[in-house]
Order: sequence, then C-alpha cells, then structure tokens
Amino acid sequence: MTAHEAHRSYDAVVVGAGHNGLVAAAYLARAGRSVLVLERLDRTGGAAVSTRPFAGVDARLSRYSYLVSLLPKKIVRDLGLDFRVRARTISSYTPVERSGRATGLLVGGGDKRTREAFARLTGSDREYEAWQRFYGMTGRVAERVFPTLTEPLPTREELRRRIDDEEAWRTLFEDPIGVAVEYRFADDLVRGVVLTDALIGTFADAHDPSLAQNRCFLYHVIGGGTGAWDVPVGGMGALTDALATAAREAGAVIATGHEAVRIDTDGRAAEVTYRSADGEAVVAARHVLVNASPQALAELTGDAPPAPAEGAQLKVNMLLKRLPRLRDDSVDPREAFSGTFHIAEGYEQLATAHAQAAAGLLPSAPPSEIYCHSLTDPTILGADLVEQGYQTLTLFGLHTPARLFERDNDSVREELLKSTLAQLDAHLAEPLADCLAVDADGRPCIEAKTPLDLERDLRLPGGNIFHRALAWPHAQEDTGRWGVETAHDNVLLCGAGAVRGGGVSGVPGHNAAMAALEATGE
Repeated sequence: MTAHEAHRSYDAVVVGAGHNGLVAAAYLARAGRSVLVLERLDRTGGAAVSTRPFAGVDARLSRYSYLVSLLPKKIVRDLGLDFRVRARTISSYTPVERSGRATGLLVGGGDKRTREAFARLTGSDREYEAWQRFYGMTGRVAERVFPTLTEPLPTREELRRRIDDEEAWRTLFEDPIGVAVEYRFADDLVRGVVLTDALIGTFADAHDPSLAQNRCFLYHVIGGGTGAWDVPVGGMGALTDALATAAREAGAVIATGHEAVRIDTDGRAAEVTYRSADGEAVVAARHVLVNASPQALAELTGDAPPAPAEGAQLKVNMLLKRLPRLRDDSVDPREAFSGTFHIAEGYEQLATAHAQAAAGLLPSAPPSEIYCHSLTDPTILGADLVEQGYQTLTLFGLHTPARLFERDNDSVREELLKSTLAQLDAHLAEPLADCLAVDADGRPCIEAKTPLDLERDLRLPGGNIFHRALAWPHAQEDTGRWGVETAHDNVLLCGAGAVRGGGVSGVPGHNAAMAALEATGE
C-alpha cells in the first residue's frame, strides 16, 4: 500500500487477514465496495496456514487449524474459490487393552465393517445399534441447523421448530451431553469416543452445567449438514491463499505488515489508526470489520473488555520416516492413522484428566487425538518424501488449560509432550521416536504448541482456538440480527468470537459482510 493510498477513504476496512477477514473482504469487494484489509503479520491466513516448520524439509503442514467441516459450500461457490477437500474413508480408530489383549475400535470402511468392529470390541451389536441411532439423530439435526449458519440468526424457538425433534433438542440443547452418552451407551471406550467432540478446545466435564461441552459438540456434528471432517487438499494454507486471491481479484487491497491500533467511530463513520514500517497513519471507513478476538476489539475501540478466555489444548506437528506399527495387528496403521486416532480417551479417562487439570495438575494420562494428513493428501510433501514413505502426524491434546503452563511454559510443555507421547507409545509395537524424521540440522521433526504459545504467536486470548466459549447458533440477548454486531453500529466482529464463530468456517466473515451490505441498502 502506497503513502497515497494510506490516506484515502474506503467503504470497509477489515482488521486482520485471517480466513474470516478474507471471506468478508471478498464478499464486500465483489459487491462493489472499496475494501482495505490491514494485517499486522507479513502474511495472510491467521491460524489457517500451511508452513514448513522443519528446517530443510519439504513438508508444508497445516500448522494450527487442520481439518475442514464448517466451511459452507455456498461460500466456496459464491467466491469462486479454487479449493477442494477430500473425505476420510476411516472416521476413527481407538486402541485399548482388554483382558491383556491389544484391541481397538475402528469406525469407518462401510457399515458392515464398522458393525463387526463394535461386536468384536463389545461382544454384541448393542453399542453399534445405539451408535447408529444417536448419529442418525445428530445427522438430522445437522441437516436442519447447518443451513441457518449463513442466514440471519433464528430465535431459540425458531431453531427448535426447525429441528422439529424434541428428543434431539433436549439431548443437545438442554441436558448436559454426559446424560445422553451415559444413557445411550454402556461401553466406556464407546462413550469416550462420542464425548471427545464435546471437548475439542473446550475445558469442560461431560456434566458441566454451563453446557459449554454441548455447544462444542453441536458445532462438531453439524458441519456440511453431515458432521464429516475433511482434509483440505494442499493443506489449510490452500484455503486462505484462495481467499486472498479471490479478495484481490475482486478489488480488495490487502496490506500486510500494517497493524491496526485504534478505531474511532461515531456509529456512522470511522477512522482506523494503523502502524507500519512507515510509521502511523489513519484511514477512514464507513464500516470496520474486525477479524480478531473480542478482547482485541475492545482494545481497539476503548470499550470494556469481555471476561478472559482460556484455551485448553496441546497442538503437536510431526513428520515421520514411516508410520509406526500397532500392537493391535488386526488394523493397518495406514487406516488407523488416516482417521482420528484416539489416545487415552475412554470416558473415565477423560473425566479423570479433567478433574486433575481442574485441580491444577497435568493429567496423568493426557488424552489426545492424531490424524495423518498425508495419507489422504500427499501433495503437502515433496515428491522425494512421498517416494520414501514419509508421513505427517497432527496431534491435538485435550484438557490442558492455559493455567497449567503459567509457572513455566517451556518445562511444562516438555513434560506434557513426553507423557502424551508415552500414552501413544503404549499402543505401538515400536516407539514413535524411532519413526520420527530429522531436519537438516539433525533434530527430530516434532514441534509442540501450548495455549500460551498460541496466545503469543497468534494473539488468541488465553490460547483459546475459538477466541471465547462457543455460542448457541440462535439469537440471545444483545446478539444482533447476524451475531456479528457490536456496541458501535458500523463496527462488526467477523472473527471466531462472533456468534456462530469458531473453526475454519468463514461463517462470521460472510455474516459480517451481509450485515454491512444490509446497513448500506444492499
């Protein structure tokens, strides 16, 4: 952006070039609006990026966010994005030792195979049939709820009528999810697999009266109207690169290395002060869309900040020379790791881990889940690595709130990583360390990020991947028509902290753009 451009007025200024900000910019620019995107970093993408974290190794990993479910096809179509996802044929594999024997539960590969896996683990068809009934119910809810995400917010009663299933409504919206899990399923491992979707990035017990776990569960089972979690072809950066291209081609100006530091507004016109290598400058706008956390929004506008947020996950990226062999030799590692590989995520294990973390202790058996992107999409690896059989692993740990790392982030990270990998090793026929690739400097290709690391690197408040606790996808007090409105009429929140935010969805970006267009008569 030139010095001349820096002083002009825009119809909209978007603060932050993460995927939601880019969605908003593309929609507004395609509607004929003049748009400026201010990004403090030297790149676009926010947390939805692909990077080469290991020196001298041609592997582009989805470093932070890594799977796609909540991105509506409508946004991909509307913006003409050159972006694809691939389905995973295996949903999940969960290893366990029973009666001294290594076994597990493989979900996927067809109904017949999944039924047989349930029967082999539990001794009957009961749990499989309960599974089918439960996910049949969530599938019907997904079909009804997902299309509403890009519409004005329905009221609670409107959403209830749309779902048109009182049992489903009570299960997901009124009773703690633990009630349904315990009533519908008997096997501890099956219960745990179901519960994990309620705990991704959410520090809560199955029976938490706040229902934070229910809201998390809901967003994890409605994506695409099916609840499927797909692999982004080319890595997550392929999405944000496509969005940046779409925004630019529509006429938006994207200025990296430009950090917004203040927003002044009277509700009709606004000025955004930003800082760059050339110093401070001001740009005027009719609307300002903030693709940052609610805390950052409050700081920019001078308003009272919301309650602090806290993240609760460990993110680990790895590159392997080969996939490790499993103790359960009835399962091919290429299948086990292509879906979600659950570790220490039995129902009681999850409850114990939460209780220990709530008491200020690292979980003795840290729960986590892994998947291998490169099995579904090898394009993220250089041709030589593919030929040699290299694979990526992405691990997401649960129940590790930011407070546990405050005393010494580096040492606690190391301790947690060691114990997390030990839980994985318990189900492997060889140590994971023997399979790790090394970088150009001879170091193992593994990196771990705690909530405090994410707060430092990405400005996620407390390292919370959703910016704050997820909200119900219906109107509540002061949510506004689209769930993106703020105390200032012409300032909109288009980040994950908006209602119906969280995950890689583009939904808040779409909704903020729609709100801005409506306000100007479009």
